Amino acid sequence: LLAGGDCLEDLELLRQDEAYLDALGAQRIPDPTTAGDFCRRFDAASIEALQQSINQTRVSVWREHARSDAGFFDEAIIDADGSLAATTGQCKQGMDINYKGEWGYHPLIVSLANTREPLYLVNRSGNRPSHEGAAARLDQAIALCREAGFRSILLRGDTDFTQTAHLDRWNNLRQVGFIFGIDARPNLVQIAENLGKTRWKRLHRPPTYTPKSDLSPRRQRPTNIKEQIVVARAFTNIRLQSEHVAEFDYQPTQCKRPYRVVVVRKNLSVEKGEQRLFDDVRYFFYITNDRATCAQDIV
Repeated sequence: LLAGGDCLEDLELLRQDEAYLDALGAQRIPDPTTAGDFCRRFDAASIEALQQSINQTRVSVWREHARSDAGFFDEAIIDADGSLAATTGQCKQGMDINYKGEWGYHPLIVSLANTREPLYLVNRSGNRPSHEGAAARLDQAIALCREAGFRSILLRGDTDFTQTAHLDRWNNLRQVGFIFGIDARPNLVQIAENLGKTRWKRLHRPPTYTPKSDLSPRRQRPTNIKEQIVVARAFTNIRLQSEHVAEFDYQPTQCKRPYRVVVVRKNLSVEKGEQRLFDDVRYFFYITNDRATCAQDIV
């Protein structure tokens, strides 16, 4: 995979390559048929044991790295997300149709954002929801990071991973925080619409790209060809005019205490060709137990 392979058959491309063998410290690489037979011998328990073994090795690597990076163990940022893995096969056990109409799987990925390492991977059928089994894997990731020595842990995920039934429990864990997206339900939208004007502040997002050097002259912004075609052909076009941020306390039904909700209000204009049809407002919500960080940084 690291060398660009996509499937077991790609082992054949480099298994005789001396540089490849030297990089792996291997004398020989099995052919795809042998490798496939080996992989098929792994059941769910074996895969779980393999992940635990890899993670125990990670702990040793992290501790070694922390000797030269004093701040490495300050905070572990754990991300949870689902990933769509399509397949062209017809006899694959567990495959199903996902919400995009593709055949395949919907694996869960729990990763350490600090190093971009996947801590836990769980293969699931293509029609399973993103959050299925995520809470248990997040608990495992918390335990792993605590064992390694991280002083604080932050859980993150989109609206599929809010799982309000678990928020109180995570909040009660020492030095564990969370920031999850939360669906824009009618009651939340109504709260946001009733906030006073003084509660809203302009949202300034950091630049997505910063030039590495100021030695080169500033380039003129190129012409937006895509935008020209959209206008010329009178396609419906949604433009972002401005963003504002506010916050309020909210207690989900399955929680016994209120949490901080940060809301982003996107002010949009809907255009067709060069004609502006109407203005639109959309809200995006984030729920967190972080009371110290400013709302803009939460977003």
